[in-house]
Amino acid sequence: MKLWLARHAQPLIASGICYGATDVPADAKATLDAAQNLSLALPLGLLVLTSSLQRCELLKHSLQALRPDLSFKTDAHLVEMNFGTWEGQRWDAIAQAELARWTDNFGAHACGGAESVGQFMARVGEVWDETVAAGQDCVWITHAGVIRAASLLAQGIRTPSHAQQWPHQAPGFGQWREMEI
Repeated sequence: MKLWLARHAQPLIASGICYGATDVPADAKATLDAAQNLSLALPLGLLVLTSSLQRCELLKHSLQALRPDLSFKTDAHLVEMNFGTWEGQRWDAIAQAELARWTDNFGAHACGGAESVGQFMARVGEVWDETVAAGQDCVWITHAGVIRAASLLAQGIRTPSHAQQWPHQAPGFGQWREMEI
């Protein structure tokens, strides 16, 4: 089976800001461009699961207008990681000691007091397991962190034991990755 992991378009927030689960919109023109490109790549009749954050919902609505043959379902499990009190801060303004506590205990430390990587991976793992069990080609419209988590899940890694395991590569804004499962 094939899974398309599509990332939302460029969010309307300054570069360098930790915005994770913050519900910021995406650039409308970039979203339409992404939807047009994605609509040409997808086969007929797929199920599309979408993060509930508006930057993904906008891509869903744009794709829906172009591809009425697709089925769409919003799934909150596909929301980006919640960084708690770090949300809205510049990454370079977050205390180095706090970042070190996170990377030193990568799977269990709750970033900004909200969600740990282990909790995030478990949440994404639920929709991963459902997708795999369904055995049907599928599309996720989601975020870079979720796509990175899916990369680990595809390798059988449910919670990375150290920060170096976390994938650095993710599709750019408005792009996607195809994964054979």
